[in-house]
Amino acid sequence: MRYEIATLTVRLGKAGAVVAAINAALKAPEAKDRLLGCWTSEIGTLNQIILLRGFGDEAELLAERQRLLASGNPFGAGEDIARLAFDSYAPFPFLPPVQPGKFGAVYEIRSYMLKHGGVPATIAAWQAAVPARVELSPLVIAMYALDGPPRFTHIWPFASLDQRAAVRADSVAKGIWPPKGGPEWLTGEMYSTIALPTAISPLA
Repeated sequence: MRYEIATLTVRLGKAGAVVAAINAALKAPEAKDRLLGCWTSEIGTLNQIILLRGFGDEAELLAERQRLLASGNPFGAGEDIARLAFDSYAPFPFLPPVQPGKFGAVYEIRSYMLKHGGVPATIAAWQAAVPARVELSPLVIAMYALDGPPRFTHIWPFASLDQRAAVRADSVAKGIWPPKGGPEWLTGEMYSTIALPTAISPLA
């Protein structure tokens, strides 16, 4: 299984039109992905639509990537997309595949830059810590990047920003989080976006 995060920076006031175009484009026969999530950024870099898509394997992901890169009208919304970026990921191997469902009103999409060689140690630390952590709130996915600098990204749903703050505080107070040994492999460079599910998102 491979995942992709496509980040579409859209022109002001065009988010609704772009989401509608995405919905139509991903139903076309030539689209080989499985749409798992579609969010608009609320806190972080604004005017972004964030897509999480799943693929059966790396070849399928690359074929879809090449198709979109060759298109003058990606996702059927080329005129309204100011910038388009793709990131490829492999899931942490102990996690189940992403399952659509209603999990929360807000989602946090967070990425951490890793020191060289940090992927195996990070996976091991998360494997030990996740069972206790997901008792407090569900995890959509944690995955490591296959392109660009070493890093990993995880996505958590929450009922509200207040619930997010409470869960994070509780996990630290109980010694559940962060994963023991995990921070040792981080560079300290990290990014986070709070995003809201769109009407077409299978994760809502």
